[in-house]
Amino acid sequence: MSVLLPNMADFDTIYELDEEDERVVSEEHLVRYCPEPVIMRGAGHITVFGLSNKFDSEFPSVLTGKVAPEEFKTSVGRVNACLKKNLPVNVRWLLCGCLCCCCTVGFSLWPVICLNKRTRRSIQKLLEWENNRLYHKLGLHWKLSKRKCEGSNMVEYVILIEFLPNYPIFRPD
Repeated sequence: MSVLLPNMADFDTIYELDEEDERVVSEEHLVRYCPEPVIMRGAGHITVFGLSNKFDSEFPSVLTGKVAPEEFKTSVGRVNACLKKNLPVNVRWLLCGCLCCCCTVGFSLWPVICLNKRTRRSIQKLLEWENNRLYHKLGLHWKLSKRKCEGSNMVEYVILIEFLPNYPIFRPD
């Protein structure tokens, strides 16, 4: 049940509208007409537990008019800087863990798993900061998401850029 005010002369009058009324917009309608999210796959040559060592900073044409290419490149550059700082350490621990794996019954791989989780969390925090700073105001939401690779059972981490639905501000609660 929604309430609309047709003009200022009837400001005090409250009208009840049926569910079939065309002027009432439902939330399912808003979500249904949002564009598909943009998927940014890793573009690096090293992948540790599904996390690539860099993302491509090429501006997707779908985002034209939503965000400036410079802001997009700056955001991807921040994510790549975080990966550049953390992933070489993860690779070293992975090699060391693989060499000692037989002697430690697999426990030598735990540091790599923990470091990889820490890297994912730092990227997620960075994307949350970017969302709060800029992208939520522009109607976008960036997040790190786990996806299956095409053609195999392997999993990779991608950056999803979702479009937030525009809610009508004149619609009452």
